[in-house]
Amino acid sequence: MVCILDFVLSLIYPNVCGFCGKINQDFLCSECEDKIEDKLLYKIDEVNNKYFDKHIYLVDYEGLFREYILSYKFFDKSYMYKTFAKLILKNEKVYGIINSYDIICPVPIHKKRKNERGYNQSELIAKELARKIPNIEYKNLLIKIKNTPKQSSLSMLERIENVKNVYEIQNRQIIDSKKIILFDDIYTTGNTANECSRILKENNAKEVLVLSLAK
Repeated sequence: MVCILDFVLSLIYPNVCGFCGKINQDFLCSECEDKIEDKLLYKIDEVNNKYFDKHIYLVDYEGLFREYILSYKFFDKSYMYKTFAKLILKNEKVYGIINSYDIICPVPIHKKRKNERGYNQSELIAKELARKIPNIEYKNLLIKIKNTPKQSSLSMLERIENVKNVYEIQNRQIIDSKKIILFDDIYTTGNTANECSRILKENNAKEVLVLSLAK
């Protein structure tokens, strides 16, 4: 039944390259892959004075990729999540690191914003990564209880205050001693990732890796 449903959906919503929209079974055409190849960094940062232990990101948040991510988030192009997941998984070193973790969870957005947008962009990518990596489970570990202003509209000090006490843990019982990937689409100052990681660590997560598309 699932296979038949997937086939029917593929006819209605055919697989496309998320960047140019051309039909492509791998969600990334060779022309677009060539265009972005020199922009992919796959940077792995060890961090200090943060609640998370590592940060991995694909690209700098500028130019063409900035346009792609903004289109994905704000212009109803949810289908692009498969292309972004494809980019993450195509790097063997990053895949190997991710594959050593137990759980992947997204940074949550408030239900009002999710209803307005129609989807949580980080949730879609995190679910696709869990679907493609056998050892990882997808879980919603956090909820956002306050609909705060967008971080991008605030000063550095305002960003720190804006994320305080706005997230709560759920599924507490499955966090104990687990290695967790926290997925967020864009890493700017790291305040959101750090606050979410603090909550995970205080609930006995063994390790937290922050994974993002861009920094």
